[in-house]
Amino acid sequence: MDKRLIAILAATATETIYGINHTVAKGLMPHVIQPFGFIVLRVGGAAILFWILSLFTKSEKIAPRDWWRILACSVFGMVLNMLMFFKGLSLSTPINSAVSMTITPVLLLLLTAVILRERITWIKSLGIVLGLSGALVLILFQEKTQTNAPNIPLGNLLFVLNAISYSFYLILVKPLVSKYKAITLLKFFFLIAFCINLPFGFSEVMQVQWAQLGFSEIGQIIFVVVATTFLTYLFNIFALKQLSPSTVGVFIYLQPVVATIFAILAGADTLNAIRIGAACLIFMGVFLSTRKPKKSAIRP
Repeated sequence: MDKRLIAILAATATETIYGINHTVAKGLMPHVIQPFGFIVLRVGGAAILFWILSLFTKSEKIAPRDWWRILACSVFGMVLNMLMFFKGLSLSTPINSAVSMTITPVLLLLLTAVILRERITWIKSLGIVLGLSGALVLILFQEKTQTNAPNIPLGNLLFVLNAISYSFYLILVKPLVSKYKAITLLKFFFLIAFCINLPFGFSEVMQVQWAQLGFSEIGQIIFVVVATTFLTYLFNIFALKQLSPSTVGVFIYLQPVVATIFAILAGADTLNAIRIGAACLIFMGVFLSTRKPKKSAIRP
């Protein structure tokens, strides 16, 4: 099968899993496990799986100058963004989290312009303003609380901080993807992330009543560790090897669609006018900010 097609399928599977995860992870917090404890399980389980998988691949030596970038990728891609996302999900709702994730391409463009000094056109600037406006609508004009969502505005703000952190990760990881195998990078990313996350979530892991968990709850935890963490990060690295970051970024639009359908079917969340309006602003902002300018015709 063509590698590009496999990469497209991998990117599609990644966002589909993420979309389902919004409801699955929300259903476990906080009565089964607290958010920071969940992250320790998530990164620890993924680290074990990646190190086991690395035993069946040829080892690579990391250049000394790349270790600082690897550390930064771990901090932004597996520590800060996960802490913000899971804490935000414990405070807000699945649909809010999925809608907020779609602002990532807008933030990625803005950060790229600031860090890499890339020029932004007025149309892209308008897209950034619209996208950020949609995020602000979610933060400022949502209802304050909802069943199993004690602080929706704060949760939505944490989703945006998560998207900023993940955008930094995408910028930092791209040079490494072209130099090293996915397994080589991910086994070190998650090992470092586990060591950093452990002090934040160890006490919450110890509070889990493991003997009282049912098969459904254990299955959901396994889904988050194996599918939402191990498979999605593996799929995403593979997709980035075959596709451009902007192409991979387009697939994030699948996430709110899957998340909304799954959350409504599961009875975990509902749609309202504010969420729909905010989503429209963000989608329009992403469309304008990622739109390629038309090339002017060359006259003879």
